[in-house]
Amino acid sequence: MALAMGVSAAPAFAERINQEGRILGPAPVVTNSILFNTPEADDIVSAMQIFPVTHPWNEDISRRPLLPNSEAMITQIVTDLSASRRTLRVFFEMNFALAPDTQPLVPINLFNYPDESDPSPYPIPPNLPIETWPKETGGLTLGQWQQDINDVGGDRHAIIVQPGTGFVWETWLTKLNPAGQWEASNGAKFDLKTNTLRQSGWTSADAAGLAMFPALVRFDECQRGMVEHAVRLVVKRTRREYIYPATHFASTTSATQTNVPAMGQRLRLKAGFVIPDLWTKEEKAVLKALKKYGAMVADNGNFFSISATPDDRWPPGVFDHLSTVGITNFEVIQITGPNEGPRSPGAPTADAGPDQTVPWGAPISLAGSVSFTGAPPMVRWKVYSGAGDVTFGDATRSNTTVIFTAPGAYVLELITADGVHAVAYDAVNVTVTPGIRAGITRSGTNASLAWTGGIPPFVVEQTPELFAVAWNPVLTTAVRQATLPMKERADFFRVRQP
Repeated sequence: MALAMGVSAAPAFAERINQEGRILGPAPVVTNSILFNTPEADDIVSAMQIFPVTHPWNEDISRRPLLPNSEAMITQIVTDLSASRRTLRVFFEMNFALAPDTQPLVPINLFNYPDESDPSPYPIPPNLPIETWPKETGGLTLGQWQQDINDVGGDRHAIIVQPGTGFVWETWLTKLNPAGQWEASNGAKFDLKTNTLRQSGWTSADAAGLAMFPALVRFDECQRGMVEHAVRLVVKRTRREYIYPATHFASTTSATQTNVPAMGQRLRLKAGFVIPDLWTKEEKAVLKALKKYGAMVADNGNFFSISATPDDRWPPGVFDHLSTVGITNFEVIQITGPNEGPRSPGAPTADAGPDQTVPWGAPISLAGSVSFTGAPPMVRWKVYSGAGDVTFGDATRSNTTVIFTAPGAYVLELITADGVHAVAYDAVNVTVTPGIRAGITRSGTNASLAWTGGIPPFVVEQTPELFAVAWNPVLTTAVRQATLPMKERADFFRVRQP
């Protein structure tokens, strides 16, 4: 009995992979309004590409050079705060609702900045949460907090995300008034599918004219162990200037005072900051993001703070250790502009090749490719997921071989990076099938074959010579057994996948 094992290839498809290299899966579908603090919202948001991978919120700034006055600016940020507030704080602030594409449009009165607002109506769901609910609002129901029945006031931000259309609406001083009508100081609509900014000079629900939703520390990403974007940063004082990607300033401090940060200023946690092993996974997720993606100055306030969702699923004291991180552990970097860094021409691309179904035990070829301009970029294969161990022939070559230690489903990622643009990823799905193991017995004038492993259909072939150049197909079957007549000669059989 001879055995042959075949390789079949399925057409390649473009996986949705975010800036962190995480495969997002199918685009999310929302059929009804869903609140942020639910497993359903986690599943949807985790499958979203929130702004393109080239957007500043998603930009890896871990290797960006420092501003010449970085140290002086950090000193100024520290000096502006009282002595008891010179450490990082996490505030449970902005929440959001996910709305379906069919969400009815509702009028909203934009009473302070209608000339810098995107026009009403907005797709406001009845369960729209308002800033700090429910974690910081005591026993108030959502309806009571929407109406602010105790006249608490505050910033009262609100965020509506529509994953199907890729738009988000954000408002400030949001309230459902006694007449049952929505009102807000202003309203801003952002297209999460593009890098388009608000009009220069326009505010948003945030003083810098930035979107808040992409910058929030969320429950779902902390559970995965990595915040995958820059975070929203509040400092005590900013100057009368905004830098990319901000579009608005809110200050009386002269723009000539360049040691005072501008709106849009980018800070990062120093690479040498040691993240303690015993800190919570949520704290580690934030600190890793602050090293890789940093934080952008978005508003003025009385602390050096970042914004997390007020999710009632956060464990008690989840971010307490972060309040021990002093501001001097941060540095200020040189930003990239709208046509620089990841947004400049010439980004490399990766193609991991077609999906494959392969037999277990033999090396297989990976037909990856990388396109680029200029100097060759870094190339690397890695195992994204799999049923066993994987050994690459040369993981630094787009065309290489790979051996799997066990049958099962594997996802391999091809990665390429030039140190300037966003890292390019592509993935290939490889199904490793158990090898075909066959046996043969004589039954009268027939030969009975039975085998295990492989994936149907199977082709049974016959030859009178063991080392034949050509085998004759005699049967194609979807089952793992066959009975064939024997001839008056020595014959050999083999089973293979087409």
